[in-house]
Amino acid sequence: MVLIHVTGVRFPLGPQYKNMKDTIGAIRNELKKSADKKTKESGRKFFKEKIKLYGVKTAIVSKIGREYFKTIRNKKKIEIFSLCEKLWQSGYMEESFIACNWSYYIFKQYEPKDFEIFKKWINKYVSNWASCDTFCNHTMGAFIEMYPQFLSDLKKWVKSDNRWVCRASAVSLIVPAKKGKFLKDIFKIADALLLDQDDLVQKGYGWMLKVASQAHQTEVFRYIMNNKNKMPRTALRYAIEKMPSELKNKAMEK
Repeated sequence: MVLIHVTGVRFPLGPQYKNMKDTIGAIRNELKKSADKKTKESGRKFFKEKIKLYGVKTAIVSKIGREYFKTIRNKKKIEIFSLCEKLWQSGYMEESFIACNWSYYIFKQYEPKDFEIFKKWINKYVSNWASCDTFCNHTMGAFIEMYPQFLSDLKKWVKSDNRWVCRASAVSLIVPAKKGKFLKDIFKIADALLLDQDDLVQKGYGWMLKVASQAHQTEVFRYIMNNKNKMPRTALRYAIEKMPSELKNKAMEK
C-alpha cells in the first residue's frame, strides 16, 4: 500500500494510486505536446527570478486542467489535494496553475483545517508572482471569505522572510476587497507592509488598496493621503490607478 503525505497527513491510496499517478503523467504529456519555444521565451520576460516553464499558453493550460479534473472530480478532497501537491512539487508554472484551479474548484468542501495545507503550499512551493496570485486570488480568497477568523493569520504573514508569503497576505484579499469586505483588515495589512523594500510586495499591497478603492474610494484615498509621504512610489501608483484624475494628481503631489 502506498502512503501519500500532505502537510503531515498520511493516508492510504492503495490500488487507486496507479490511476492518480497516471493522471499526473497524462497531464505532463499534454503540457509537453502543447509547449512551444516562442511562448516559453516570451513568458520568461515577465519574471526577474528564474522560472520553470513548459511554454504553454495559459488558455490551453486551463483547458487541460478542466478536462482532467472531470476524471477526478468525484474523488475525496484529500485525494484531490494530494494530486495538487504532486503538481506543485514539479516546480513548473503550468502545473502550479492546474493545482491552483483544482484546489479552487472544490472550494465548497473547504474546512478550517485546510488552512495548514494552503499555508504549506505558499511557503514551500510558490516561487513567482504568477503562481502566488493565481493561488491566493482564488483558493485563499474563497477560504478567507468562508472562514474570516483566519484574517488574524494573514496579518502574521506580513512578518515572514519569504517574499511570497508577504505578498500573499495582501493578494489573498483581492477578491473579497472587490466585494467591499474586510476594509479594516486591508488597512492593517497595508500598514504592516507599508515600508517593505521588496517591489513585488509593494505591488501586492498597492493592488489590494486599488481594488478596495473601487468599493471604498473615500476611505482608501484618505488612507493614501495620510501615508503618501512614506509609501513607496511603486505601491502608491498601483493604489491610485483606478481613481479619478483629480484624486490621482493630489496623491502624486510632493
